[in-house]
Amino acid sequence: MTWQGIEGHDAIVDRFRRGLAGGRLPSTFLFVGPAGVGKRAFAIKLAQTLLCEVNPPELIDPCGECPGCKQVLAGSHPDLAIVGREEDSAVLKVEQFIGDREHRMQEGLVPWVSLKPTRGTRKIAIVDDADLFNQESANCLLKTLEEPPPGSMLILIGTSEQRQLPTIRSRCQIVRFRPLPDETVARLLLETGAVADSFEAERLAALSGGGLRQAIALADPELMEFRRHLLSHLGRPGWNSVALGKSIHAFVEAAGKEAPPRRERLRSIIGFCADFYRQLMARLSGAVPAGDPQLREAVEGAASAWPGDAALAADRLERCLDALAHVDANAHLVTVTEAWIDDLAHG
Repeated sequence: MTWQGIEGHDAIVDRFRRGLAGGRLPSTFLFVGPAGVGKRAFAIKLAQTLLCEVNPPELIDPCGECPGCKQVLAGSHPDLAIVGREEDSAVLKVEQFIGDREHRMQEGLVPWVSLKPTRGTRKIAIVDDADLFNQESANCLLKTLEEPPPGSMLILIGTSEQRQLPTIRSRCQIVRFRPLPDETVARLLLETGAVADSFEAERLAALSGGGLRQAIALADPELMEFRRHLLSHLGRPGWNSVALGKSIHAFVEAAGKEAPPRRERLRSIIGFCADFYRQLMARLSGAVPAGDPQLREAVEGAASAWPGDAALAADRLERCLDALAHVDANAHLVTVTEAWIDDLAHG
């Protein structure tokens, strides 16, 4: 079923429908799930539902035509605020929540949400890029999350619970968005014009982990060429960890000067490695490797000369997941890469 043009999250729609019908809807939420599965779109449609001036919220069916609905979609509703990472920053800034030093608690999200609604009975704040809180900006929001002003709702959007500070996580109701089915991702790739060929759409969907944004990123021929280079190394016995680490570092740096695209590129590379070791573990356990032909070929090549058993492959997979956690925690990328690759080769 599709809700308001958003696919794959029927259980979450039902959760909000029941909460609104019973008058038990919490005031603070943390939406988590892979990038590109519709979390932000869902949050905006929920805001439209709550600020619609025609249909009651418990219907979960905003009319789309009233002034409130139109203003939400235009981003101009006086009772809706959306905060995200600014282009010149790698983190969410303190000033976005409590104003600059000359205007502390006069500007920003926190004083805004404490004011009475301009229209109706609700104010809704959406914080995109919640993965990018630092300790200082998170602290600005803690009291508001713990004691939300009457009639307010705060929705934070991130990719995983692990990327959130414990102080943020403990104050929010967690809403988990599942990865989209491959067939849905493939269809959306075609419908949005990200790719024109159905075979390519299916291939990218199978590699995407259920996220449209990742599927679109994988359409980058440079990234896919590096994946081929990476798998060719992992599929050979005794590969050179120093050479591979240098090539990964150079490719990550080529993503640009800003930290977020470099981190996303390294996340993709680590994800490719995690897929490789996941399939190698399955192969060494007697299963047939899954994935695209390139991945299967690399796994078969590695399995014939693998120095250990499935447990060793599982250990390497766990090391990849640890590296992802370090990237998510904003660790230094060069240090993460060097330690991770060395452990894969020799650990």
